[in-house]
Amino acid sequence: QVRLVESGGGSVQPGGSLRLDCAASGKINNIYNMAWYRQSPGNQRELVADITRGGSAKYADAVRGRFNITRDNAKNTVTVSLQMNSLRPGDSAVYYCRCLTRVLGGELDYWGQGTQVTVSS
Repeated sequence: QVRLVESGGGSVQPGGSLRLDCAASGKINNIYNMAWYRQSPGNQRELVADITRGGSAKYADAVRGRFNITRDNAKNTVTVSLQMNSLRPGDSAVYYCRCLTRVLGGELDYWGQGTQVTVSS
């Protein structure tokens, strides 16, 4: 089992910045990928950015160059952070942290509870 606890988010004006953090605990040694997704009303949940155990990151076209995903491996936790700059109203959504873990015979994913990001003047 892996537990994900998200923090950060909130409200900001266009052009502003926010940082999201997601702390994973439990069987973190099985985690091989961590990611941030977002979902706005009436839309499907979409991948924003992800990062592998080795630190290789990729981004959705809509956020590339504005968002930065990082991963910090500590003894008993893994934290993945999403620094969001030059925010736009279109970035408003509930942001979710997700991790993928390897298990015998396949993989399991875990999700955080979500955190609201609102970009508005």
